Amino acid sequence: MPHASLELNRPTGDEVKTTTCYMCACRCGIRVHLKDGRVRYIDGNPKHPVNRGVICAKGSAGIKQHYSPARLSKPLLRVGERGKGEFREIEWDEALELAAKWLGDIRKRNPDELAFFTGRDQSQALTGWWAQQFGTINYAAHGGFCSVNMAAAGMYTFGGSFWEFGEPDWDLTRYLMLWGVAEDHDSNPIKLGLGKLKARGARIVAINPVRTGYGAIADEWVPINPGTDGLLAGALIHELLRLDRIDFDYLVRYTNAHHLVIRDPGAADDGLIARDADGHALCAARRVVDHSGESRDVGGRVVLVRADATGISPLVVGEFTLDDGRTAIPSFQLLAERYLAEECSPEAVSERCGVSVETIRRLARELAETAFDQSITLDQAWTDAHGRHHEKMIGRPVAMHAMRGISAHSNGFHTCRTLHVLQMLLGAIDTPGSFRYQPPYPKPAPPPNRPGKARKDNGLLDGGPLGYVQCPDDLLVDAEGRPRRLDKAYSWEHPLAAHGLMHSVIRNAWAGDPYRIDTLLMFMANMGWNSSMNTSETRRMLCDRDEATGEYRIPHIIYSDAYLSETVAFADLVLPDTTYLERHDCISMLDRPISDADCAADAIRQPVMPPDRDVRPFQDVLIDLGTRIGLPGLLKEDGSPKYPEGFAQYMVEHERAPGVGMLAGWRGTDGSKAGFGEPNPDQIKRYVEHGCVWEARVPDAARYYKMANQDYLNWARSLGFLGSTDPIVLQLYCETLQRFRLAAQGHGAQQPPERERERVERYFDPLPFWYEDLASRGSLRQEQGRSAYPCADSSESDFPLSAITQRPMFMYHSWGSQNAWLRQITTRNYLYLNPRTASENNVADGDWIWLASPLGRIRVQAKLHVATAPGTLWTWNAIGKRKGAWRLSDDAPENRDGFLLNHLIDELLPAKSDGHRHANADPVTGQAAWFDLRVRIECDPEPQREGHRVELNPTGKAA
Repeated sequence: MPHASLELNRPTGDEVKTTTCYMCACRCGIRVHLKDGRVRYIDGNPKHPVNRGVICAKGSAGIKQHYSPARLSKPLLRVGERGKGEFREIEWDEALELAAKWLGDIRKRNPDELAFFTGRDQSQALTGWWAQQFGTINYAAHGGFCSVNMAAAGMYTFGGSFWEFGEPDWDLTRYLMLWGVAEDHDSNPIKLGLGKLKARGARIVAINPVRTGYGAIADEWVPINPGTDGLLAGALIHELLRLDRIDFDYLVRYTNAHHLVIRDPGAADDGLIARDADGHALCAARRVVDHSGESRDVGGRVVLVRADATGISPLVVGEFTLDDGRTAIPSFQLLAERYLAEECSPEAVSERCGVSVETIRRLARELAETAFDQSITLDQAWTDAHGRHHEKMIGRPVAMHAMRGISAHSNGFHTCRTLHVLQMLLGAIDTPGSFRYQPPYPKPAPPPNRPGKARKDNGLLDGGPLGYVQCPDDLLVDAEGRPRRLDKAYSWEHPLAAHGLMHSVIRNAWAGDPYRIDTLLMFMANMGWNSSMNTSETRRMLCDRDEATGEYRIPHIIYSDAYLSETVAFADLVLPDTTYLERHDCISMLDRPISDADCAADAIRQPVMPPDRDVRPFQDVLIDLGTRIGLPGLLKEDGSPKYPEGFAQYMVEHERAPGVGMLAGWRGTDGSKAGFGEPNPDQIKRYVEHGCVWEARVPDAARYYKMANQDYLNWARSLGFLGSTDPIVLQLYCETLQRFRLAAQGHGAQQPPERERERVERYFDPLPFWYEDLASRGSLRQEQGRSAYPCADSSESDFPLSAITQRPMFMYHSWGSQNAWLRQITTRNYLYLNPRTASENNVADGDWIWLASPLGRIRVQAKLHVATAPGTLWTWNAIGKRKGAWRLSDDAPENRDGFLLNHLIDELLPAKSDGHRHANADPVTGQAAWFDLRVRIECDPEPQREGHRVELNPTGKAA
């Protein structure tokens, strides 16, 4: 209908300020239009490198996030029982004094009695540093239950990772494979990139049990059974090897495919890389470089030389004799032996994957044809790390991207490693048209920073609480090999837990396993609801008391959030945070930068308005608390506060190392330096003048082959991204994993306890392999006698269906679903299933049914959906809310009809023969196995009667 009074030329506001969005993890640049001091409109910043003016529904709905009725407005002190939500408002002085008393007492007694765990805060460069200053090893972040196995797989394989550490070559790729990618992560850059691909006719293939979002615009949807991505990727490798469609030149230049692996079963170095006396990896070659620097043939003989030598012709197959008489073979041959086995063939894996033999073979053929028959040549000269000049850049225009669909499984680490091996075989890592690193990546594989283990005399932890272990000696275990961390990260149970195991914290603290703590400090981690497995039981544990003392098993809980989330009710002390439009934030190169492949970039948030409530930015509060309890680095020599103006001052003045601070742009006293430089008092001002973002373009000659490009390595070192200009060798064969396997076999000073030996030996295979999820049919006992690459049997199960969640493009984690504008898109969720699955279970469209797992069952409404793989059930994540939270009305659809699958997911695996239960997680990294959930459908006698309900079995109780 016409609008007679519509004023199209009326300004949206009287002032415009730039800042960085916080409605998802894209961290797009936004312009906030203000009128009379209030937010009137939010749009994208056209000059920002992340989104270039594009804004999504989440970003534009930031107005309703800022003015949400669920905002907290005052510090709160619990007065009733935990979980009842009974508080009294207190002043900040009282709140900070109480928190400082609890934390100060802990630090004097034992810093590890503090467990500090943060959700999707994007401030880990501060929070991790603070935990190190406090001295607690019990710090972890959101990634531990989001995508740590994917991040770790990339960092241990090629010094980068999918999403946040890299991206497809949107301008040149001709074939994009999306593996398990939902549409909430990195959405604007991906949408911009997909638009480029569609415009020029590139092919997009989406591999996912569900076709939504990006999959809906893909040229092909491959409906795969959950958790079998690694099995499919292995079959693709099988076909490429069988057809001899491998980029061998790429492999010997940039990977360790030609490195010789010692084959001496039972020896302490069996399976390790053969090295010379100086520690350099060896290979077998038919050509060598003589003293004059000339490459020459050695008369048909094979000699052992340094694998990084130039002018040689390395061999990638064969059996060779080392100087000590033992045998060694190239790592590529080990890989080929594994993946050429019949059990990796399309015929062997097709039924389990749910993908036909013909489709698997066709996909492999398409990958090879695109990579090799449509290769890209750029007229760009470059020099490699060995000083060799190249006139052109040769590219394989096949790109891959992956996300939670592969990571939320207990086999996710090896699945992701398999994908990276597939990329290497195609020569498709950081070449034109393929996956590309984003600065400051690549890093050495793995990076050298190890997790802190010991405290100095001043209580300071000797390293950051998170990091990358290189060998068993780096683990955080006691003299008997038992975990030292509350979440059991960096222990023999989960050795490569790069982000920690946040989802294990509450149960372990409740159980006193491995010990009791005093205080649980959480920031933006909704562990009282959608961020926990076995949600109902987790809530009970938070409220449980010690029978002997009558005190809570977790004595103190401090929680900071901007909103009245479900977890607020379980806190003893609530420290209310601001919204993202009311504070300074730092999107740092030390944390999660916003670079793209051609540009290093970091950013800030600036407060576009002051808070209208009695709230404070959590970063300011954390600095204040650290100052009150006298943490190193937060006090001057005279004992006065080092950062009295809070986080904004810390952002500018703090130096992680001389000349290296939180922000890379406009450093030096006059702002003329980048990367390195003295603190600049006008640094934040300069960022604001440039739309709150800083950029540094990658030199043209450095755009590709970053892991071995002399120009890139020099440029990255000049900005502080790398400590060395040595080339980064891609790890086709991961020697780090073999070191753990050897320890499990009885070698070395640091060995796993007897209970963990079999598990470590099994899962720390230096070559990626696939195994059935651990929560259902893939326990270690059931895998005995299988080969290194088993395909699970198809025996019937009491719980024959897979249940997963998808993250919608219009929500991000949990906080978006309380937003008034976004709620209009989806106010409740359904259980979606394929019509064939529905027919097999006597379910009609719209029926209310029961979904059961070993923990219990939930009553939900079913919807038929042809774009769901048969045998898979799914729903949107985090739509269901707890009544009383988020200040939604009691009859809100999110409360009445919204539901969580979390109630059905056990946080522990079934008990072993000795009664021990490991976390329901990836055994290598500890990544929460959200998508390993197996269920069955139980029909309700009154399927048309509405009503969501949760019924837990006695086995769902904590034991």
